Amino acid sequence: MKVIELHNVSKRFHRHVGQILLRNHLTRLLAGRKEKFFYALKHISFDVEQGESVALIGRNGAGKSTLLGLVAGVLQPDEGTVAVRGRVAPLLELGAGFHPDLTGRENARLKTALLGMSRKEADLAFDSIVEFSGIRDFINEPLRTYSSGMVMRLGFSVAIHCDPEVLLIDEILSVGDAGFQAKCFDKIKSFRRAGKSILCASHTSIVQELCDRALWFDQGELILNGPIAEVAAAYAEQQAAPA
Repeated sequence: MKVIELHNVSKRFHRHVGQILLRNHLTRLLAGRKEKFFYALKHISFDVEQGESVALIGRNGAGKSTLLGLVAGVLQPDEGTVAVRGRVAPLLELGAGFHPDLTGRENARLKTALLGMSRKEADLAFDSIVEFSGIRDFINEPLRTYSSGMVMRLGFSVAIHCDPEVLLIDEILSVGDAGFQAKCFDKIKSFRRAGKSILCASHTSIVQELCDRALWFDQGELILNGPIAEVAAAYAEQQAAPA
């Protein structure tokens, strides 16, 4: 069964040079001047099967994070369709949805609701969330007293406990200290063994260990779709070639 399907998807953003005041924006609209756009993604089509782990490879600005945002539902395509089946755990902006004046406990509860967990599911998972995060001594303190690492620990722990069918990963495996990183990596690998689907943008060495297949992106275009070893080798060769 396909859990992710993208068909002819494009996403564009306004190209701004410096800051544009509202009055200047309105003046341009009234004058009939066309807005300038750039395409973060251009006519992308692929799918991900249930239980499949797929890597996104490419330089910064290639379109990987935009694609993950589309699959997570935080962005909408300008062209084409994105279909996702099942609950998604986006390990993207781990502090998103948190409020600094709420306690860690309150923020964890809020985040579980945002990820689609019922109150019963959240109650059952709460102790495991706190234990995994390693911040039990601070769980009743306001988030503004947390370090950035503690916020990321809590965000990761909540997301990983929502029992997703699809896990989205975007360069977050540097969260916390080495011990916590190893624990996160082991948890992600356990999801793979359980037959969950993973879409991952991270360092090549990490995705080669986690993924079976890779998609190579460059300037918003899908360059190559195939086995992880073949795509990684082709990408490395292109990167090593003289400019």
